[in-house]
Amino acid sequence: MTFMFEHLEVYQKSVNFADRLLALTETFPKGYRFLADQLNRATLSIAANIAEGNGRFTKADRKNFFGIARGSLQECIPLLELARRRDLIEDKVHQQLKAHLEEIARMLSGLIKGLDKRKN
Repeated sequence: MTFMFEHLEVYQKSVNFADRLLALTETFPKGYRFLADQLNRATLSIAANIAEGNGRFTKADRKNFFGIARGSLQECIPLLELARRRDLIEDKVHQQLKAHLEEIARMLSGLIKGLDKRKN
């Protein structure tokens, strides 16, 4: 059995992004575990809140969780920038990750706007 949200492209992309970040942060040195942990929590929160939002019955609840997912996505930006500045990730990787976040952000905005257009 699959859940409806598992078919959403934005959910799939956010899980893929989180998986990539989990692998990437495994290489962070011990002194930067705090950054790896925060980055992992933020990326996991994106997919988790999309899933939780889809399990809600009211439009307001769904919109709230999608908004939280978007906030978690925004949280990733300064964390990735710090990782880049500390040479924990290369510039090219930073740009790729940021491009993926921008794509997911557009999709989340579309999901939220779609809710606004619905009657119920």
